[in-house]
Amino acid sequence: MRLPPRLPFPAATAYLVLTYAVLSAMPFFPLLLGLPVTRPLQVLGVEVIAWIAAWALFKRPAWFHPLLLPAFLALPSELYLYIYYGQGISTHHLGIMAETSPLEAMEFLGSKAWLLLAVLVGVLAWWGSSWRAALKTRAFDWNDRSRWVVLGVLGLAAAVFAYEKKVGVAPAPRPAAAAARVHLAAAAKPAASATISASVSAEAWAAPRLPSWARLPVELDAFARSWPFGLAARGVDFYKERQYLADLNRRSAAFRFDARQGDPANAPDVLVMVLGESSRYDRWSINGYARETNPLLAKEDNLVALQDLITSVSATRLSVPVIISRKPAMQSLKDGFSEKSFLSAFKEAGYKTWWLSNQISFGKFDTPVSVFAKEADQVEFLNLGGFTTRSNLDEVLFDPLARALADPAPKKLIVLHTLGSHWNYAHRYPASFDKWTPSLRGVDKPVVTDDAIEPLMSNSYDNSILYTDWFLSQVIGKLKSPEKAAALMYVADHGQTLYDKSCDLAFHGHNTQYEFHVPALVWYSDVYAALYPAKVEQLKQHRKARLSTENVFHTLVDLGDIRYPGERLERSIASAQWKRHKRYVDSYGWTDYDNARMRGDCREVIDKGTPLPRR
Repeated sequence: MRLPPRLPFPAATAYLVLTYAVLSAMPFFPLLLGLPVTRPLQVLGVEVIAWIAAWALFKRPAWFHPLLLPAFLALPSELYLYIYYGQGISTHHLGIMAETSPLEAMEFLGSKAWLLLAVLVGVLAWWGSSWRAALKTRAFDWNDRSRWVVLGVLGLAAAVFAYEKKVGVAPAPRPAAAAARVHLAAAAKPAASATISASVSAEAWAAPRLPSWARLPVELDAFARSWPFGLAARGVDFYKERQYLADLNRRSAAFRFDARQGDPANAPDVLVMVLGESSRYDRWSINGYARETNPLLAKEDNLVALQDLITSVSATRLSVPVIISRKPAMQSLKDGFSEKSFLSAFKEAGYKTWWLSNQISFGKFDTPVSVFAKEADQVEFLNLGGFTTRSNLDEVLFDPLARALADPAPKKLIVLHTLGSHWNYAHRYPASFDKWTPSLRGVDKPVVTDDAIEPLMSNSYDNSILYTDWFLSQVIGKLKSPEKAAALMYVADHGQTLYDKSCDLAFHGHNTQYEFHVPALVWYSDVYAALYPAKVEQLKQHRKARLSTENVFHTLVDLGDIRYPGERLERSIASAQWKRHKRYVDSYGWTDYDNARMRGDCREVIDKGTPLPRR
């Protein structure tokens, strides 16, 4: 790599200062896009302290500059994510990167892969030239005694911080009136005096908690949002999450729902859960779309299309765990969950379970989805080609589905995880389903970020929905039997934005209604309807209810007539006990979806109040 010619001393110093200023300004870039920055002064203060700490530890910038290489390389990604998705690099994005194959990345980038390569070369040249400037200048050599004073102060602060994390912080002193009430309450409970004395005696041997006044006015979250050193905190969080996922099976092995069949003599024979991919509600004709994208499902008499179901977050690895377990929506940004999924609840009630997936499994690392999938008795990942042209169509699931249905087990739960409408949309269906043209079929490496392909993209997307209609119709056909009580539930993990009208966004992760509002439906056999008429009636009554993916676990288990301690029938739309709950989506924080306005043609979900902070 050829670097610029050596700079004279003053120019080298100015160039180095400007470089570090640009890196440090990254947390404030959202302000240029009209996005808020949480506690900007605290972030700025953290950055100043971090730079001083690095300077004091290494004595001169030239010695710590190589450690900044990850920040230089991450800078284009951070800018891209803020411009197109309104948020910076997080552990979630690091997880997507770890779980994305090079072929899938190349397919997504298309011809812009060369642009990315050019940007990386430019960034490396920038890093190398600024390092040369750091080696050239001696203006920042820290040789006097003040360096040792600063190191001492920083060491003391680090010790206080470590002590706080280890022991905790004592509560702030209470006002006199509050203290008096505490003493009166204690006096009213003489029987507890022995317990209190024992507690005080035990605490006498414990290390005292840090006084509230000595607590450092700095939060780890502010450090993680700072640049460039905050990237290290995000990397540590990502590593911890991967370790958490790797250890999740062992730690949750003892978890039980204590589930049982409500009426063992009259149990459903087969339940199928179909997980859709990247499908959006308003492109389904059974939901009112002008194009007939669901000609086959529209003919099904025993089908209930749910009209108002949302997902909390528009990413597969985060949305699916909320669908298949009791994981709360507002925990969806965190990898892993301490409980098991509905697979284990059905197994406890005597069902044999299958997880049949046309998505890929990841060998070295478990994903938040595959951890749950492993709970099934039979697990098959059938997609060996990633998401490229060599990947299978969803009909590859038909043969293992047939084997599962032919299995002698009297009760079965089968999960089908489809590729649905995953990009590239034209790769999700065969040529016979290329109904609306021109489409992306035959287009070499289309770039999803190029809005010129909007007509082709939209047509291909509708064709993929048409294929999903056929796929679901075929699955339903295999479940129809004059002897079997069967039910099927379908829900998409998230939707898609498709350059709608003046909207300049596509794909997902943009906080739009198109991505949060997803298609969902329930189908039941005639035998099931005769066995559970009350459940069927409740399904019909709740077809227009305000629902979220948090309802899916409870509804599916209820459809199986499975009971367990602590069950929440108020979340099941097959129950007369159903109650509406508050629905949150990840849009600039946790936004109350039903107290939000839809901004512009992109229909960004904007809370009318103040969104809750992400945790």
